[in-house]
Amino acid sequence: MQDLIAHASAAAGIEPEVAEKAIGAILAFLRKEGPKPDVDELFATVPGAEAAAAAAEHAGAGVLGALMGLGGGLMGLAGRLAGLGLDMTQMEAIGREVFVYAGEKAGEERVRQVAAAIPGLSQFL
Repeated sequence: MQDLIAHASAAAGIEPEVAEKAIGAILAFLRKEGPKPDVDELFATVPGAEAAAAAAEHAGAGVLGALMGLGGGLMGLAGRLAGLGLDMTQMEAIGREVFVYAGEKAGEERVRQVAAAIPGLSQFL
C-alpha cells in the first residue's frame, strides 16, 4: 500500500497523507457501491485495501462526513475527494493509480468486473 500511496502522491502532486486518505475514500466507495463478492475477492488480493477502506469509512463517520456524503455514487465520491482539497485532475490521477495497482495485484479482468458493476465508473478506466 505504501507503494500505491507514493505513486498516487507523485502523480497528483499532493502530500502522501492526502493521497492515503483519497485512496481510502476510493476503496471505501468500491466497498459500498460494488458487488460484494467481486469486491471481497479484489480486496483479498490487494494488500492493505480492507484496512484503508475501513479507515476512510471511520473518518467519514462524523458530521462533516455525513454532510460530504449527501450525494451518492460517483458524485458523492467526488465531493469527498474535493473535501480533501483535490481538483478533478488530481482525482483522476489518484483513481488511475488505484486501478493500475489493483489490476497488478488482482488482475485487470477483476478490476473491470467491479468497475462495470458501478454506474459511470468504467468510463474512467
